[in-house]
Amino acid sequence: MPDHTPCDPNLLLSDTPPADPPVRVSLRFEDWLTVLSLALLACITLGNVIVRYLTSESFAWTEEISVFLLVVLTLSAGSSAFVRRLHIRIELLADKGPSDRQRRFALASDAICLLFFIVLTVLLGRMALDEFNWGDTSPAIGVPTWWYSMWLPVLSGVITLRLLGMLHRTWRAVA
Repeated sequence: MPDHTPCDPNLLLSDTPPADPPVRVSLRFEDWLTVLSLALLACITLGNVIVRYLTSESFAWTEEISVFLLVVLTLSAGSSAFVRRLHIRIELLADKGPSDRQRRFALASDAICLLFFIVLTVLLGRMALDEFNWGDTSPAIGVPTWWYSMWLPVLSGVITLRLLGMLHRTWRAVA
């Protein structure tokens, strides 16, 4: 028979979010970019649903803009999630055990993520440059695709800089 004991109040979510870690550049940029991207995405999608419901037609451009906004949303929210240590990780290893082991895991995690985003920034920059040089245009609106893709290496570079700062702070914490 299952145990029906009430939840431990200490495990319930708090009304106040944890304080942001000390950073030189505020996380407001990423937070506002996330909020604005999500708000624009919701408005565009709602407008398309209403038009489709009333006319049985849809705007062709909404999917193109929505995909772009979802990518911006993902990268901007990911940047602040890394700094706040809210990204996906194995908490059993990252948050348990002696503090020295936690620090080693944090350093390894930060270094691997930093390496990944350095490579991703370079590759996304090359992709945006190729789209600029080839003159590709989007299928629905017909605008140059580099208008969308030029923001990917920029946002990936922001994550790279955030990870570099995290690695520096973690290294300096006990060193």
